[in-house]
Amino acid sequence: MTFAEKLKTLRKQAKMSQEQLAEKLGVSRQAVTKWETDAGIPDIENMMAVSALFDISIDELLSNEKGTKKSAEYLYESVTEYDIDEPKRYDMKFGGAKKFSISGYAGEKICVRLVSNTMPALQSDFKVKIDDVKRRIDVDVNRKNGVTEAAAKEAVSIFVQIPMPYLGKIECAVNAETVEVRALQCDSIELDVKTSNLMLKDVVGAVEINCNLDMEVVCQSLQGEVALNQVSATSKIHVPQDVAFTAIAKGIGTSIIYEKDGKRAEDFSVPEAENVIELNGIRSELIISADTFEK
Repeated sequence: MTFAEKLKTLRKQAKMSQEQLAEKLGVSRQAVTKWETDAGIPDIENMMAVSALFDISIDELLSNEKGTKKSAEYLYESVTEYDIDEPKRYDMKFGGAKKFSISGYAGEKICVRLVSNTMPALQSDFKVKIDDVKRRIDVDVNRKNGVTEAAAKEAVSIFVQIPMPYLGKIECAVNAETVEVRALQCDSIELDVKTSNLMLKDVVGAVEINCNLDMEVVCQSLQGEVALNQVSATSKIHVPQDVAFTAIAKGIGTSIIYEKDGKRAEDFSVPEAENVIELNGIRSELIISADTFEK
């Protein structure tokens, strides 16, 4: 069901006319007509008003519009959106979170969604600031009301959607137990992270990962370059068995070893392959494991 169909159904269930709904939302009847005929959707403020009026989450209101399903595992959420009208560079700082996920989609808004099962005051405890600076989008998530980073890492997950038609370089900083990057295609993605678990799926381009923790990196697909910059760390990267790649170790005291089926293996990298796995840094080791992933 589209947003237009949902809004019309909710209005009729509440036994309201379009004029009555418009009055409650503080908009014109023509705006309601536009929304119900699928000629447009409300901006974030009006969407929040619709959500509050009918006691339904924004995620559920827009689930079909964004091609996502309503998640029943989170009790509380806060959604911030901003319209994008041209290709932008994205510079984003999210602080602490239990889980962080960033993905591309065929829309025209950047959407930052915070969810939790134990923090009902997400909208007042966290401030999502989105600044449009020439050809750059700055995103900052700031904690308020005494909420600590430790509390955020325990209770809050962050989901970010970026419009693929307007996607330039991405720089993203986050401290999370798990980090996921999905369905993104751009020249450069730089991740400044503190995490032990990182997943890349359907990511095309050059991905640079800055992290000094031991990491488990899962590349369910490899189309481009993945570079790990580490100091005194031992990490493992999982790649599909059928993907050819070149492996490069740079820096001081860095080394790469290979693994298949959980056992040490001979070097199975392919010189001059288009895909590249690179380890940079000091006194760090990278295990490259060839795995089978479900399609």
